[in-house]
Amino acid sequence: MSAEPLAQRQIALVDLLDRLLAGGVVVAGDLTLRIADVDLVRIDLHALISSVNENVPSPWEQGEE
Repeated sequence: MSAEPLAQRQIALVDLLDRLLAGGVVVAGDLTLRIADVDLVRIDLHALISSVNENVPSPWEQGEE
């Protein structure tokens, strides 16, 4: 392990995405478009982003027909 602080460590974007997807990432946010204190559009975002492999069963597995 390097003694270099994490804030100073450089990491490739591909490595960062690999680490995030291995553990999963939850993205949540709200967006409101407002004009003159009148809400026109409101969007709520809640997403789970994760990698998938053959060891983890898919929740959308299709049964035999």
